[in-house]
Parts: sequence; C-alpha cells; structure tokens
Amino acid sequence: MSITLTYAGTTAHISDRLQWTDEYDWSPVEQATAYGTTGALLVDVAVKQAGQPITLVGADTAAWISRALCDTLAAWARLPGIELDLVLRGATHRVLFDHAKGGFSARPIWKLVDGEITGELLYLPTFKFLKV
Repeated sequence: MSITLTYAGTTAHISDRLQWTDEYDWSPVEQATAYGTTGALLVDVAVKQAGQPITLVGADTAAWISRALCDTLAAWARLPGIELDLVLRGATHRVLFDHAKGGFSARPIWKLVDGEITGELLYLPTFKFLKV
C-alpha cells in the first residue's frame, strides 16, 4: 500500500517504507491539575479536537524519494497554512506541515558534487505534520 500526499488535486506518491515514529506518543486527552484554596485537587479533563503529530521518517536503506519529488514537496511546504490529504495505512488524514518542528526536510543518500545534481537523485525524507 502506497503512502500518498495530495494538495490541490495533485497527488505525490511517497515511499511506503516511511515509519510513523510518533504514532503512539500522543493522547487525545488533555488534563490540567491544580490545587484549590482548600487544598483539594482540581482536575480539568477534555478531549483534544485536533493536533495529533504525524512524523514520517525514512530509514537509511529504504524510503528514498527523487530530487524532483523533493522539489515539489518543498514547494508545498513553503505555502503557509495549506491543508493536505495524507493517505497512510489505508486511512486518510487531513494534515498541515508542522513548521515549528521542521515541516519537510530531505537529505541526499550520498554526497554529491555540484555537477551531479539531477531530478533522479535519491533523497531520504522526513515529514512533520499535524492533523487538523
């Protein structure tokens, strides 16, 4: 099953080898505690409406994407506040780039000489999203 990212009718097929590294690090329950003037514990609990992080990271030997795709994804990441549809594990998530955490980055899988730069070169991506 392929991982896809869609914006404005254009779908980018990104590697299905990306790992969702923070899948179980988030809880939809928000809780705040304080002590009242009588010393009693006050607990305020609510369910978050949105904001689950989705961090997708490629391993060093898998999940590579082309430089041409990196150019497209980097252009999308430079558009402030855009919402995208991420299909991950068969489910569609409405997301935006989490710019506070880096949004989108990619590094070449090997060191390059300036003249070697082509659209077919392979890069290792990292995506930082927030569900909206």
